[in-house]
Amino acid sequence: MAGRHSIIFVSLLHPLLFGMNQRGNEFFVEPALFHAFSASCNILLLIALALLLFCYWRSASGAPISNNEKKRVDRFMQHYEVSLSVCLILAFFNAFLCIYDHLRYNDVGGVVSRRHLATQLDLAIRAISWLAMSAYLYFCFLPCRDQNRFPALLRIWWGFFLLISCFSLLLDFFCYNKLGFMGTHLWVLDFGSFLLALMLNCAGFFGKRVENGSTEVSECLLNGNSGQHNESEDCVGNVSLFANAKFFSILTFSWMGPLLSVGHRKALDMKDVPQLDDSDKVDGVFSVFHRNLESCRGNNNSTDGQSPHITSYHLAKALVLSAWWHVFLTAIYAFLYTIASYAGPYLIDFFVQYLNGRQTFANEGYILVLAFITAKIVECFSQRHWYFRLQQAAMRVRAFLVSIIYQKGVSLSSKARQSSTTGEIINIMSVDADRVSLFGWYMHDLWLVPVQIGLALLILYASLGLASLAALAATFVVMLTNVPLGKMQEKYQKNLMESKDIRMKITSEILRNMRILKLQGWEMKFLSKIAELRKNETNWLKKYVYTSAMTTLVLWGAPTFVAVVTFGSCVLMGTPLESGKVLSALATFRVLQEPIYNLPDTISMIVQTKVSLDRISSFLRLEELQQHVVEKLPRGSSDVAIEVNNGIFSWDLSSESPTLRSLDFKVLRGMRVAVCGTVGSGKSSLLACILGEIPKLTGIVKLCGATAYVAQSPWIQSGKIQDSILFGKEMDEEKYDIILEACSLKKDLEILPLGDQTIIGERGINLSGGQKQRVQIARALYQDADIYLFDDPFSAVDAHTGSHLFKECLLRLLASKTIVYVTHQIEFLHSADLILVMKDGMITQVGKYNEIMTSGSDFMELVHAHYEALSSIDSAELSEDSSSNASEVGSSDTQRNKQGPPDKELKETQNFKVDEGETKKGQLVQEEEREKGRVGFWVYWKYITTAYKGVLVPVILLAQILFQILQIGSNYWMAWAAPVSTDIIERPVGVQMLIYVYVAIALGSSFCILIKSILLATVGYKTATILFSKMHFSIFRAPMSFFDSTPSGRILNRASTDQSEVDTSIPNQIGSLAFTIIQLIGIIAVMSQAAWQIFIIFFPMIGLSIWYQQYYIDTGRELARLAGVCKAPIIQHFSESLSGTTTIRSFNHESRFVAINSQRLDEFNRPRFHTAGAMEWLCFRLDVLSSIMFTVSLIFLICMPKGMIDPGVAGLTVTYGLSLNMIQAWFIWSLCNLENRIISVERILQYTNIPSEAPLIVESKRPDPNWPSMGEADLYDLQVRYAPHLPLVLRGLTCKFPGGMKTGIVGRTGSGKSTLIHALFRIVDPSVGQILIDGVDILTIGLHDLRSKLSIIPQDPTMFEGTVRTNLDPLEEYTDEQIWEALDCCQLGEEVRKKENKLDSIVTENGENWSVGQRQLVCLGRVILKKGKILVLDEATASVDTVTDNLIQKTLTKQFTDSTVISIAHRITSVLDSDMVLLLDNGMVTEHDKPTRLMEDKSSLFAKLVAEYSTRSNSS
Repeated sequence: MAGRHSIIFVSLLHPLLFGMNQRGNEFFVEPALFHAFSASCNILLLIALALLLFCYWRSASGAPISNNEKKRVDRFMQHYEVSLSVCLILAFFNAFLCIYDHLRYNDVGGVVSRRHLATQLDLAIRAISWLAMSAYLYFCFLPCRDQNRFPALLRIWWGFFLLISCFSLLLDFFCYNKLGFMGTHLWVLDFGSFLLALMLNCAGFFGKRVENGSTEVSECLLNGNSGQHNESEDCVGNVSLFANAKFFSILTFSWMGPLLSVGHRKALDMKDVPQLDDSDKVDGVFSVFHRNLESCRGNNNSTDGQSPHITSYHLAKALVLSAWWHVFLTAIYAFLYTIASYAGPYLIDFFVQYLNGRQTFANEGYILVLAFITAKIVECFSQRHWYFRLQQAAMRVRAFLVSIIYQKGVSLSSKARQSSTTGEIINIMSVDADRVSLFGWYMHDLWLVPVQIGLALLILYASLGLASLAALAATFVVMLTNVPLGKMQEKYQKNLMESKDIRMKITSEILRNMRILKLQGWEMKFLSKIAELRKNETNWLKKYVYTSAMTTLVLWGAPTFVAVVTFGSCVLMGTPLESGKVLSALATFRVLQEPIYNLPDTISMIVQTKVSLDRISSFLRLEELQQHVVEKLPRGSSDVAIEVNNGIFSWDLSSESPTLRSLDFKVLRGMRVAVCGTVGSGKSSLLACILGEIPKLTGIVKLCGATAYVAQSPWIQSGKIQDSILFGKEMDEEKYDIILEACSLKKDLEILPLGDQTIIGERGINLSGGQKQRVQIARALYQDADIYLFDDPFSAVDAHTGSHLFKECLLRLLASKTIVYVTHQIEFLHSADLILVMKDGMITQVGKYNEIMTSGSDFMELVHAHYEALSSIDSAELSEDSSSNASEVGSSDTQRNKQGPPDKELKETQNFKVDEGETKKGQLVQEEEREKGRVGFWVYWKYITTAYKGVLVPVILLAQILFQILQIGSNYWMAWAAPVSTDIIERPVGVQMLIYVYVAIALGSSFCILIKSILLATVGYKTATILFSKMHFSIFRAPMSFFDSTPSGRILNRASTDQSEVDTSIPNQIGSLAFTIIQLIGIIAVMSQAAWQIFIIFFPMIGLSIWYQQYYIDTGRELARLAGVCKAPIIQHFSESLSGTTTIRSFNHESRFVAINSQRLDEFNRPRFHTAGAMEWLCFRLDVLSSIMFTVSLIFLICMPKGMIDPGVAGLTVTYGLSLNMIQAWFIWSLCNLENRIISVERILQYTNIPSEAPLIVESKRPDPNWPSMGEADLYDLQVRYAPHLPLVLRGLTCKFPGGMKTGIVGRTGSGKSTLIHALFRIVDPSVGQILIDGVDILTIGLHDLRSKLSIIPQDPTMFEGTVRTNLDPLEEYTDEQIWEALDCCQLGEEVRKKENKLDSIVTENGENWSVGQRQLVCLGRVILKKGKILVLDEATASVDTVTDNLIQKTLTKQFTDSTVISIAHRITSVLDSDMVLLLDNGMVTEHDKPTRLMEDKSSLFAKLVAEYSTRSNSS
């Protein structure tokens, strides 16, 4: 029927083509007529283009476009790049065919004919005209802003070109082919021209300028650097590329065009990345997911009403219901992709038979080509949108999980918080949430694998009959082989993750406390601890990678194994092996490789996802803070601000003795209530019970009004100082200035390089303890709350500043507010309206100062200790006369420099309002370093040559090349040796020989893949181990300035995420890229065997593919880097929030912090979402190009004369061609993915080259083992700054600390006291000056030799997670008796003996189960054990009461009689018994003498400080 229609069509067309006059047939039959006509039309087009070019250049020559105009020029149109690319392709396509036609004609040795000349001329003129059109589009049309559409001339020509191409194709198909006029290359010319003409006309029809409406985001992107930042950012912030895309744009991923064009021109920044659609943002996602989770959970609430009972099932069901549309849509895409991918193997046998001359119907070849192409197109579209929608759904799932985990984290109760460390919670947020989101990739495999196996069996049954059952059995054998491997892999991965969790937990703790480690000289000991943990981790890593190597062997060997079994069964069953059926089976085996490989992975992923869901749901079930512990009344509704009746509270509900008991008190509105007591008496717990932070056993707690809380251990967010003070409130300049003045912060801000715009490091690392405390107080004051709770806020500041804060803040600014303040300073109790005296968790005395002086002994004990301390002032004054005649040590060093810094210096320090560039330069905490542009070749070279100097790399490549050769050889052998049909009696070889050779080649290829897999695993493992060691050694040897300026999140990101990439992903990525290149070369080699003319289309397609890859990678690389940079702030914010939950909840700011978390998640998801879009944009275009290439090769094969090529080899070409688009896309994807992932290596290498501290040991300068024997320290002209771009902190300081004597250092907060100590320990080396200890210049000796000889109790008391024993003796150098003795000396012996496990009592993360005062006493115990000749006390007793302080001072005097003691103290009484006093101001020595001598001079600053303290204390 089809043949009859074809004859009728030709008969109708014949008179039109060849004329009514048969005598003119000879002229009209010649194709020369049409080539001449085409050449003439192209000449006319060239003339028109020349005129247009001339007119443009003439008009443009006198008016060059300015830079601003260039920036405003809209250089990008929808479909513009398509049209330009097609024009260039057509130019090179015609030029190549012209050359080919000329060479082909010369080869045949034909005489020059009219037809040949017309063809040559037409092809040459076509090439020139298309090149001219490309030039016009680029040079003239592109910058011309007044044309909104393509010029009419071009659109008319493109339409005319389409008509000519269609007409030529019809002539080729119905006439020339039958008459034998057509060469294959001309067939390709007309078919290719038709396809490209279609693309041009689509571009011409749809193409228009991007200026208005939904495309305004493109304008924003293009003007991102035009100077109009605000307008640009507002525009980008309001428009989403994806949300505003039309159907065709979404279908082809063209909506990514504007972003890719900007990324191609410049390195992307976050402001260049478009916003997400509202449905993809956290706020949009969370409401949907949370609603579904609540409906799934139903009434299954926990019995205590505190924590919702969420199971893994509830969570999984809610996730599926919330993403049901994506699940349904991707299921359809997956099904279409599966059907399309099996269409090719099914059609191969028909194709081979057709080439062998067995034609069942007319035009069967073209119908087969059309079927192949249709399947490829469906496969391309379905796969690309399947993957994109999966990634979109995964992003939403992850956003919801991270958000709900964060909200749970900030609402955990104290008991639940102690059961989970920060590191564990962050792991749940990052690792487990990621793993659940990744399950989408495997979700459909549960039903796809059976469908894929079923389709494969149907195809095999149609080809090989019952032998397909053998294939099924072999498939199951392979899958069963994967089961034990999968279980082993899962086990090793689980152990690997657990060991990694432990390592990261310890690493996080070490980074938090790196300062104390360096001060104590412990960093290398803790590095060895990390190395031991890593060693355990790498044991599991080694097993994991070698098991993966075995899995790779099964994966690559599976098709060959199944083929051997199937073909062997055919021989045994007597099933004839025809080349078409064999090739169809081989292609099916290759497709079957995917489900064989995926099923074990899917099972493993299900188990991993179940584990992660269990972990997340377990976390979500943890106890939350009791919501109704505190009854909160509206502001002004009651005169009683705080009321506690019959309150019993306990941190540990299982403990028999509660933390607080028998609490009964009322605080009226506007009262000032002071809380005092000894260390561990329950003062901080009392504030916690008011805030509802401590679990309530019985009683009633009422609060009337909003609260503000100042914690004992300052909690400061990283960011600008101004933002920390405002804490989410709007700026009120007048109020802000008043609060800065009241908190004594103005002078500090003047000294700081950028004032209140200075960025605070993590945990306020670049602020002193006093500054952090005052920023905390300012934050509380700015909130304008009704009730203020202060937990010993004056302990971290000097006496003068403390007095100022008390008067200005508590007595003046908060005069009308309700205040409860904990204090150890008796002098602040006199102003209280009510005093609560605490002891052993009970309020033992209540009343005003004078009332409780006579009502009990507890308060009297505190007051007595205070007056005992004050008596030292009186004794110092009485001894003034006698001391003047005594021998004076160091009196010659007396300095009274009262002038302070010169005016010029002060003026410079005040001038902190500078431009943005200077602002960034002056910050201590800089933005994370991000490489820009292409990843350097040195990164790749460094990676592949790290292990064994790269010797094994050529061996791996050789093994893969041999594998590919053997694979191709085995398939070629089967195609050649098997007959095309059963009609052929004479076979090239016998059936047994056929199978024997195939098995031998299969064994050889399996051996090659085994060698390759093992060697690759070995190299990857070794490289990861070396890079880990180098990076961690470099980090631990980095100076403290590195940790001050680098948030720990950045380091942890490299130690976890980046290291994981290097451990498991990057070796496979590099291997995949190399092997894909080898495969691609092999496929092209096979395809060229059948038709070498394929190179005509191959080279342009590969060139265009590489151009697309290069165009994409500029954007893809920067998006990957931005995603890496945006991940650390999420972890950092989470970590900060977990450590500051009490403060956040006390201010009732949970919702604001949740919003910040959502914002940072959205910022992270923006580059991730567009990374997925960009990747699919690239893969879609590569699939299209490879499909064109496959189409052309099929047309070549069916147009070749019968018998010119062996049908078996042609079938083999089609077999490999079916996987061409997959391999080509995989090659480009591997290249891009590798460049994105190799950034992890780049980031690790950054941290292997951190500038190091001075050597730990200098062999030639090692001091005497007994050094220092005297303990005398001399400082000469010491000038210290924390970074080259920061101002000096110590300004030419010269002084002497006499050996065996105690020197007290005093000065206001920020005067340089702690910096002086840092210089002594060489935490920061002086820019100028010298420090001598017993005559040895400490700058010349090793750091370990120095720090091991010095002892220090730091300002911030530090305890590590572990036991009491490990905290006192981390190096395991002392006996239990010595440890108990030290505990008794530091007043902790009784407390530890009360505990069940004594020295092995648990210490939780950061020592949270010990009070701050107790932590400081543990630090005292460490130095008592060490007994160094020089002891430094950096505000060592700031957090203890006066009684304990007096005991500590006596202990120090007794234990360190012969030692040099350098003490920084804010309590004047702690330094009055010193032999010498050093007073610092603004980094300079103001006074340095004996305390008695300084007090003689009533004008001295020290005398005034003592007098002020004495007056204030006596007035109490």
